[in-house]
Amino acid sequence: MSVGPLPGFRDFYPAEFAERAYILRMWRAVAHRYALLEYDGPPLEPTDLYTRKSGEEIVGQLYNFTDKGDREIALRPEMTPTLARMVAARAEALRKPVRWFSIPQLFRYERKQKGRLREHFQLNVDIVGESDVSADAELLACAIDSVREFGLTSKDVRARVSDRRLLSALLLHSGVPEAALPAVYAVVDKIERQSPAITGERLALAGLGPSIIDRVIGLIQPTTVDDLAKRYADIPAIREPVDRLRRYFAYLAALGVGDWVQLDLSIVRGLAYYTGIVFELFDATGDLRAICGGGRYDTLLSTVGGVDLPALGFGMGDVVLAELLRARGLMRPDTFPIDVWIAAEEGVPIESIMREAARLRAEGRSVEYPLRHQSLSKQKQAARALGARDIVTLTK
Repeated sequence: MSVGPLPGFRDFYPAEFAERAYILRMWRAVAHRYALLEYDGPPLEPTDLYTRKSGEEIVGQLYNFTDKGDREIALRPEMTPTLARMVAARAEALRKPVRWFSIPQLFRYERKQKGRLREHFQLNVDIVGESDVSADAELLACAIDSVREFGLTSKDVRARVSDRRLLSALLLHSGVPEAALPAVYAVVDKIERQSPAITGERLALAGLGPSIIDRVIGLIQPTTVDDLAKRYADIPAIREPVDRLRRYFAYLAALGVGDWVQLDLSIVRGLAYYTGIVFELFDATGDLRAICGGGRYDTLLSTVGGVDLPALGFGMGDVVLAELLRARGLMRPDTFPIDVWIAAEEGVPIESIMREAARLRAEGRSVEYPLRHQSLSKQKQAARALGARDIVTLTK
């Protein structure tokens, strides 16, 4: 029998648990400052809750099975479908906008690799019921503050943003047929991870001719909102999402995070899920996977729960963030040194030590004492090794 955890899963010994506790505590501190309410849901959900959102292909990534009631169920691979189900169930009664967060443990049957395990803890933040771009800015500011809280700066982390509506308008204007948009999105989504030759080949397979392929690749080059506004000032279908992005960047500046953010039209964030502004947070050195991703998904509540409400959210996992914090020397695990160590001279009855421990614990102090006789010097050595704030010595 193996003595280790399953592949892609983690044991949390006290030292590792202290790191996890630190990350979750800091996340909750930021969520509180953004007036977010914490919620949770069951770790098991009907499998079709996830296939309704992501299609049947997600089943290959699930820990799913048939339970004793002959129901098809799965360990949750993400939290947003649960959020959508819960909000839809009480949509009329909930105050709008809904501003919720959760920190679930999620499970995906995926190949283990750097920055990706088969389980992780994730900060989920969602805003439901607000369509204005001010909510998009609030969401990204919260994501940025959720890493800034650890001491990371805009030199460590970059937020790269795009807008699915703008990208769609630009692609259509460049001659991409509407029917080819999903295939082109899939190519653009991987453009950083493949060579220009492969990008060209995949765009050709999507049915694009050489001149259109050149225009598409040109669109994904670095640019700014001002450049786009000048270049497409006479194209209403493009001018509208550009103006929206201009307001978005102005709001981000007002929220104090403008210097963290850059426009990047290669950020797509999937095919069927997101509908508007999308973003990802990356380690500025490019050594790690995305730290966080999110955006607007205005049709999800309708798909999952039959309720038409605009919504947006992000997820930030603990695995990549922990790697980045360790690399930057910013991992400061929660430690709780004991308040009092009770030492006792030889001959002091154990009952006397226990009564003193009970008295101090009743005052709310953390207390440890030796459970068997030890020399006084050995007891004090143990107290110092544990970092005890005070040592109380009982004498006969």
